[in-house]
Amino acid sequence: MSEKCSNCYGQGYNIPETGPCPKCSGVVSAGKSKSINLMDLSEKNLNSFVSGVCDICGGTGIYEKKEKCEECRGKGVIYHCVRCGKTIPYLNDGGEEICNACLSSGCVHKLDNSCDYNDLASGKLYIGIVDGVVENLGAFVKLNDGIKGLLHEKNFDSSCSSLSKGDEIIIQLKNINRSGRDVKLDLVPKKPAKYELIEVEKAFPLTPVGSMTSKDNGKTVKFTGEVLQVKQTGGPTIFTISDETGQVPCAGFSTAGQRSYPEIEAGMAVSAVGEINLRDGAVQIELMSLKQLPAEEAAALIDKIETAVDERAKAHDIPFLVKSDVLEKLRPSMLQAAKEIRKAILRSRPIILRHHADADGITSAIAIERAILPLLREISGPDAEYRAYKRSPSKAPFYELMDVVKDVSYAVEDEIRFGQPMPLIVMVDNGSTDEDVPAYKHTQVYGMDVVVIDHHHPHESADDYLIAHVNPYKVGGDFGLTAGMLCVETARMIRPEVSDEIVHLAAVAGVGDRSESPECAQYIEMVADRYPLEHLKKMALSLDYEQYWLKFGSGVGIIDDILDLRDHATHLRLIDMLCSQADGMIKDQLEVCLPNVKMTELKSGAILNTIDVEKFAHKFTFPPPGKTSGEIHDIMCNQKYPDQPVITLGLGPDFAVIRSKKVLMNIPQIVRELREELIGSGVNGGGHLVVGSIKFVEGAADIVIPKLIEKLAEADVEK
Repeated sequence: MSEKCSNCYGQGYNIPETGPCPKCSGVVSAGKSKSINLMDLSEKNLNSFVSGVCDICGGTGIYEKKEKCEECRGKGVIYHCVRCGKTIPYLNDGGEEICNACLSSGCVHKLDNSCDYNDLASGKLYIGIVDGVVENLGAFVKLNDGIKGLLHEKNFDSSCSSLSKGDEIIIQLKNINRSGRDVKLDLVPKKPAKYELIEVEKAFPLTPVGSMTSKDNGKTVKFTGEVLQVKQTGGPTIFTISDETGQVPCAGFSTAGQRSYPEIEAGMAVSAVGEINLRDGAVQIELMSLKQLPAEEAAALIDKIETAVDERAKAHDIPFLVKSDVLEKLRPSMLQAAKEIRKAILRSRPIILRHHADADGITSAIAIERAILPLLREISGPDAEYRAYKRSPSKAPFYELMDVVKDVSYAVEDEIRFGQPMPLIVMVDNGSTDEDVPAYKHTQVYGMDVVVIDHHHPHESADDYLIAHVNPYKVGGDFGLTAGMLCVETARMIRPEVSDEIVHLAAVAGVGDRSESPECAQYIEMVADRYPLEHLKKMALSLDYEQYWLKFGSGVGIIDDILDLRDHATHLRLIDMLCSQADGMIKDQLEVCLPNVKMTELKSGAILNTIDVEKFAHKFTFPPPGKTSGEIHDIMCNQKYPDQPVITLGLGPDFAVIRSKKVLMNIPQIVRELREELIGSGVNGGGHLVVGSIKFVEGAADIVIPKLIEKLAEADVEK
């Protein structure tokens, strides 16, 4: 703190005496001599002689005696020590307003790693770490990772006799000796009785993370942000830090495999200084300093980042590929789902993509996958898809406990080993029913948010656990608008550039799920020049066939080839081969099953066909019971009972697969009624309103099946 000197009024001098000029008394001629020796004149006197102006008073005739102000030492300014408030006449060698007393005893400086030798000042106290002791020479002391000086043995005091490597010591910088590039520090030990520790870091302008490019290689920068992830490698510790403009990996190194900056955890707001380097062509910061920000500053920064990320995460509100009133009504929820997925990517949050293991579920997942992988690589680096993304099929059309336990287990392990945040779960072609709730309770415990894009009949209980839910039933639609169609449109909202690449997936999904919706017809027509209807059917069958053998595998690459997302020639060869095998196995299965189908006409007029797939079908092979029941149902509807309401039941020892046409049933409601009416039967299941499955305990089959048929008979039929 400085102020104008009150003694001299900021002039730097005082005037103790004034009077008439002793040389000219104000009269110019009086100052002239009758005769003058020009050789004896000074330049000033010569100018005065030539101009006729007195060189003492300047022609004013008044003499002023000026004396340098002792209070401010001629500076005109008085300074006050920022530590003790004492008046000081000038700044110290470091340009600080600190008196010598405070400088030598009250302030001890701790240098940040960003500081170099140019940031040192003689006379100041510093805290250092003994880096080594050499007999007959002294101790080498590190003031930070880049500054080292010698505490010579001649300067040792009694406290220095037991110094050893790693000891903390307070020293005074007595002198700085520079010789070219070499800098030598002369240090002496100090023991201030009372002092304040002042952390010193080099003054750098703040650099937005998003502005750092490969052109800045080697540049030292300072930035602030939130730590998204802390990952310990065999070498450095990698901190992923994000500000409102982007994110960057930062490497901190102390010892190979040892945690650097152990006080810094994910979620903290920090200030960082480091050098920009390139790793695999991408920017990485080699950290010099990493510090947690004060609480108030941290809260403001986190709020700023959240606001910016929320704005950047907004989905693209673009026109749909087809005309659909249902899609338009779903637009807000689709935009919300797309935003949550984009936000997870921007926050380096892992994504687990769960999908039903059929053609509709697979195309749903692939559509979303093709949209998010380029964003993942762009935001988090070229290897992000391997460490921050996983796609997994689910056998059931809901989130089974077996699946969620795996997901939670892997997520917790990744959090412990690699500092990964808990993932976002994206459920497609499943996730809307009350059967999903037990799994969602697992995700809720661990903070794993869930987004659902589905066309199964929803249950309101699931919504309590979801941050976004897209389902046509919620706006008056039905299962005819399949999950694959919904996901293609949502994927375009995530990343519009993917549109041409995935448009045919909506048509494959509709064909695979036997959709008769007007939207499906439009999607099929849209790609008819590239993929005729028979070609779409072959892709859908190939997906069902290959996924059966993949079981719980994602089929990376193979699924892309089936959907013509890589090499077209391979695609054609592959689906021809897969369909040939699948058709042969379906034919073999039907030859066994069809003679054993039992037909009954219900009181509603519907034709009920039942087949015991446990006794009259090949087991543990393709097609599985659900697919087998569907193939039988198609034959009954198209060949034996065209234009009639038809129900097909595929029965097993503890399950029933239901397929229907022109019957107005509600399978989820039937399941709830059976569960309430048949206590002890273990009834559960669901699916679409007219297509689904029911499970029960094997011993209750004789009670459950007749009761199920009774309820099916009560369902109205289309006239």
